[in-house]
Amino acid sequence: MIWLEVGTLDEIPRQGARVLKREGGDIAVFRTAADEVFALLNRCPHRGGPLSEGILYGRTIVCPLHNWCLDLASGEAKGPDEGCAPAYATRIEAGRVFVCAEPS
Repeated sequence: MIWLEVGTLDEIPRQGARVLKREGGDIAVFRTAADEVFALLNRCPHRGGPLSEGILYGRTIVCPLHNWCLDLASGEAKGPDEGCAPAYATRIEAGRVFVCAEPS
């Protein structure tokens, strides 16, 4: 597995996101209020909205374009919507955040 370094945990705002730019599509890296870190392709499966600009609550991100709700762990849309944003494994080592280069 290839792991990409995002930065420190403190560089990602609580209940916010940071974007990891890369070829093949940017990755949105989210930090919850409980300091959990998740990563999804930064594109909503509905109309391609930038998920990193959405509202984060609990373990859910709300797309800023049409209010689709996606589970941060799986990328799956919550009913009644259907679709999925690819999810990426994350890890934290010595306060630094890493994202797997390939979706889970």
